[in-house]
Amino acid sequence: MTDSRSSVVLSTLAAFVLQAVPLPSALEMLRPPFAVLLVIFWSLTAPRIGGIALGFFTGLAIDVYQGVVLGQHALATALVAYIAIRQHLLVRTKPLLEQSFFVLALLSAWVATCWLIEAFTGSATGDATRWVTALTGAVIWPLLMIWGTSRTAGTR
Repeated sequence: MTDSRSSVVLSTLAAFVLQAVPLPSALEMLRPPFAVLLVIFWSLTAPRIGGIALGFFTGLAIDVYQGVVLGQHALATALVAYIAIRQHLLVRTKPLLEQSFFVLALLSAWVATCWLIEAFTGSATGDATRWVTALTGAVIWPLLMIWGTSRTAGTR
């Protein structure tokens, strides 16, 4: 059990490193939310290990890293984790293309929740390019799923 928990922690830390690597401004808007994708991955493949608490604390770490309203990403990521856990038995048996559409819906809900919180708090809400991250996350989902399931075959 500790081996699987260490896999969750290490993969989440790797996702934060990917999130923090500086990119040119033209590529920055295409960067998918790697940490949220990892929360979705663990919520779908191992819901007892990656759960709502993983989503909440990952979102809280995103809040601290980005310096936004504390709890904004925590709420959005916990919501995404909850939906993924509730639907994990249905989704993980689907083909990767259908899973990508599910991930697109989850990431869109994540972006919309963050946008609503920013709008209610009076923060800068950004422009329409924030929705591109949901699309790029859905595009790389099959690669993440193939890589992740080959690595975590024994953690379920």
